[in-house]
Amino acid sequence: MNFLAAAGARRLCAMRAVFPYLWRGKYFSSGNEPAENNSVTPMLRHLIYKIKSTGPITVAEYMKEVLTNPAKGYYMNRDMLGEEGDFITSPEISQMFGELLGIWFISEWIAAGKNSAFQLVELGPGKGTLLGDILRVFSQLGSLLKSCDISLHLVEVSQKLSEIQALTLTEEKVPLERNAESPVYMKGVTKSGIPVSWYRDLQDVPKEYSFYLAHEFFDVLPVHKFQKTPHGWREVLVDIDPQVSDKLRFVLAPCATPAEAFIQNDETRDHVEVCPEAGVVIQELSERISLTGGAALIADYGHDGTKTDTFRGFCGHRLHDVLTAPGTADLTADVDFSYLRRMSQGKVASLGPIEQQTFLRNMGIDVRLKILLDKTEEPSLRQQLLQGYNMLMNPMKMGERFNFLALVPHQRLHGSNHQTNARQSKPSPSPVAGFGELAWR
Repeated sequence: MNFLAAAGARRLCAMRAVFPYLWRGKYFSSGNEPAENNSVTPMLRHLIYKIKSTGPITVAEYMKEVLTNPAKGYYMNRDMLGEEGDFITSPEISQMFGELLGIWFISEWIAAGKNSAFQLVELGPGKGTLLGDILRVFSQLGSLLKSCDISLHLVEVSQKLSEIQALTLTEEKVPLERNAESPVYMKGVTKSGIPVSWYRDLQDVPKEYSFYLAHEFFDVLPVHKFQKTPHGWREVLVDIDPQVSDKLRFVLAPCATPAEAFIQNDETRDHVEVCPEAGVVIQELSERISLTGGAALIADYGHDGTKTDTFRGFCGHRLHDVLTAPGTADLTADVDFSYLRRMSQGKVASLGPIEQQTFLRNMGIDVRLKILLDKTEEPSLRQQLLQGYNMLMNPMKMGERFNFLALVPHQRLHGSNHQTNARQSKPSPSPVAGFGELAWR
């Protein structure tokens, strides 16, 4: 991937003066913003210098710089979550979301034979709210898990967010160990006594029996955008507007670029977004699960290979032009779940994607809501529970927008491979929770 990026940069440098196309997407893409609204941010100055030096950059490179540049990146030095931030995620909306995910991991742990230890690995843990809700379920079911050695492993590139996660999960009752030069750059112990470690890269997490969680993680990984033209596929690039020196615009490459190799030969859409980094992560997860067991649960907004232009920005809970004031808004693109399944390369079995409302209902959110309402007399708390439920389940809100995908070992779906005698039938594996209705007893 690094080779492709480098080759692409060299190639684009030579092409910069001859771009024949402008490109404007249908819904969320830039091109019509008045110059006076285009704030000159430190990130914009950085990008203009970069483009002047190397030529137009891919949308993937633009996303990566804007979101994770160590000095100026959107995620690196701010808290963007919650009512005061730019967007709210499901864990901030209702405790029920995280509680049901906690049940899912325990259900899979039981179905796989109650291993004596497991790692819970979260990719991009936000504020740590989701893990906090999951750990509360683990504590409530302590008698079930008492003989299991659990550890937490958080993959987080933002120093700011990792500090917030540490405060959420540990309350710093035990001093944190910090080593910026180590792959494990921070260590601590949660309020319930579970060891927790922080990493910048999934590959640094120990390759042991693990359950993986990726909630709104894949949607912020950099995407390459392509438009079908009479001359074939052309990649969408970011360039400086020749009419306004401190404004960016989209252009189309005049010829093929290296990332075109990621487009399927039988692709029928006229615009596609591909995310090579997502493919790398899925391949790593699939390899680990096939070798050591466990499972991965992925929750994100996305589609099954049907959507086209989904690249957009969010600032202050509102849609924001993606090329305006870079570094001040979140950038995101819908996850292509068909691509994730394809990149597992058959090493694991995949279930889904299914809509969030279906997954949560199968996990028993209606039962959980009734229990919480029965225990709550305070009108404001009851209203909060009902509003949270509506936000998670309403098809017009998150209910159909978000999807769940699971990766599990093949033997999880087909039963164990051990031999049975003539009088024994082959053991029937239990269904994977959430992807079929749970039998409540």
